[in-house]
Amino acid sequence: MGQAPKRLLKRSDFLTVRRGEKRRGRFFLVEVLNRGDGEAPRVGYTVTKKVGNAVVRNRVRRRLREAVRTYAAADMERGHDYVIVGREDVLAAPFDQLKVELSHRIHGKR
Repeated sequence: MGQAPKRLLKRSDFLTVRRGEKRRGRFFLVEVLNRGDGEAPRVGYTVTKKVGNAVVRNRVRRRLREAVRTYAAADMERGHDYVIVGREDVLAAPFDQLKVELSHRIHGKR
């Protein structure tokens, strides 16, 4: 714990994480997969076209990335991959509420 997460970039990695545990929330879905190694955690972000055009999707992605960077990165476990699937509600949520929700989903709390 405590190490900054690396980025998931390859589509195959994203598809592999889909087999893992799904933790649904109001603002996003967090998919978690235990890789079984002691390496740094990896995180990827997905925002579907249902959310909006490219500008809206990028705003959602940037907001999630900042919440992970400032708050939730320390909660991520070594040897795990996380894919955060953003919803449009991310843009309307107060940032503090977003950070708390993200931390709960990463820890697996309801």
